[in-house]
Amino acid sequence: MQKRLFAEFLGTFWLVFGGCGSAVLAAAFPDVGIGLLGVSLAFGLTVLTMAYAVGGISGGHFNPAVSVGLLAAGRFPAKDLIPYVIAQIVGAVVAAAVLYFIVSGKADFAGVGGFASNGYGDASPGKFSMGAALVMEVVMTFMFLMIILGATTGRVPGGFAPIAIGLALTLIHLVSIPVTNTSVNPARSLGVAVFADGWALQQLWLFIVAPIVGAAIAGVVHNALFGEDRAQLSGAVPAE
Repeated sequence: MQKRLFAEFLGTFWLVFGGCGSAVLAAAFPDVGIGLLGVSLAFGLTVLTMAYAVGGISGGHFNPAVSVGLLAAGRFPAKDLIPYVIAQIVGAVVAAAVLYFIVSGKADFAGVGGFASNGYGDASPGKFSMGAALVMEVVMTFMFLMIILGATTGRVPGGFAPIAIGLALTLIHLVSIPVTNTSVNPARSLGVAVFADGWALQQLWLFIVAPIVGAAIAGVVHNALFGEDRAQLSGAVPAE
């Protein structure tokens, strides 16, 4: 269990540091910024690389919503949920703290502002409403879990799941960054919100509730549609 929890800590750390770091440090860097496409790709690459690096140890969740979705699908033991979520949150907060330290070392540092936090209304990149943000996060997390659950079945050739999952997260960001700055991950949202402006913590509830709801629905739906294949599933952390 200690190895599995450290793997979840490390994977979530890399997701937040690499993904949010690309948004904070490189997205609009003068003249050579990577933009929305680059940030989307960065998030996808963090999941893809760590799924290969430590996914075989912990199952490669790196996201409380993923753990909840796998639990709802019968792919993850309930007794491990809280330890996994704690490890993921700690990894996200530590990554955000390291990123904050780096950002604060800039010569003209005057605060981190939104710090790649998720938001709605005036805090949304495109000024989308709370309702729009809620629907976007539920739908995107639902689809993310459906892809994860499908890509890790015994019907899929082994070793390719991280590619599908990483590309799915990239696509999710390409669609939803203008609406919410893309969460689909409560740990990612919480980690940077701790260091961002006050509005980030005030709106954090949506980016905890919506991904968990979307993931739980996906777990139930996947079981209802493909429950007969559960014996072949290979992506779950085995119950002890």
